[in-house]
Amino acid sequence: MTDVAIRPEALRDAIAAALGEKASAVTLALGEVTAVVPVANYLAAMQVLRDAPTCRFEQLLDLCAVDYSAWRDTGADGPRFAVVSHLLSVSLNQRVRVRVYCPDDDFPVVPSVTALWSGANWFEREAFDLFGVVFDGHEDLRRILTDYGFIGHPFRKDFPISGEVEMRYDEQQRRVVYEPVTIEPREITPRIIREEHYAGLDRGDQWLGGANQ
Repeated sequence: MTDVAIRPEALRDAIAAALGEKASAVTLALGEVTAVVPVANYLAAMQVLRDAPTCRFEQLLDLCAVDYSAWRDTGADGPRFAVVSHLLSVSLNQRVRVRVYCPDDDFPVVPSVTALWSGANWFEREAFDLFGVVFDGHEDLRRILTDYGFIGHPFRKDFPISGEVEMRYDEQQRRVVYEPVTIEPREITPRIIREEHYAGLDRGDQWLGGANQ
């Protein structure tokens, strides 16, 4: 293990050289390196990042999905869903972010990386549960946070704030049942309460004067 981290510019160049044509872009911003790879090269690129001598990213720190649909309101265009991973090399003391876009907005699919990092198991299940991204090759892809009967994916931008269904215990059937949501959607605006004498803020000058005496 090295205590000295490689310069961000050198790390960007090393990752770009290791990935070659497997990456569509390797960029540096705010001191962080991001590699964007096409879905067809995703598994091969991730294996290079794990095994190449100049990379050696042994640990998968995080994996999540992102819904970029709101970007279209600003005029941006591109795939709706992406999967973003953060990798750490303990031996070389360096990090990288990897982004892969799902080519089909209606049925987002990317390969699973559980064969490369077993810790991806729950991360991918969470992304499937909350965003509906399917990880091809995952051996146990099922919901992890919501209930088995849950409808939809609650972290998608178009998911209603009140949800799709509500559940209750039915005394006659003696079991939990699901029904359409009966709560009327509403926007909640925070109310700011200002008190004239809150915490003595109106006597601040007096406190300062007393402190100087």
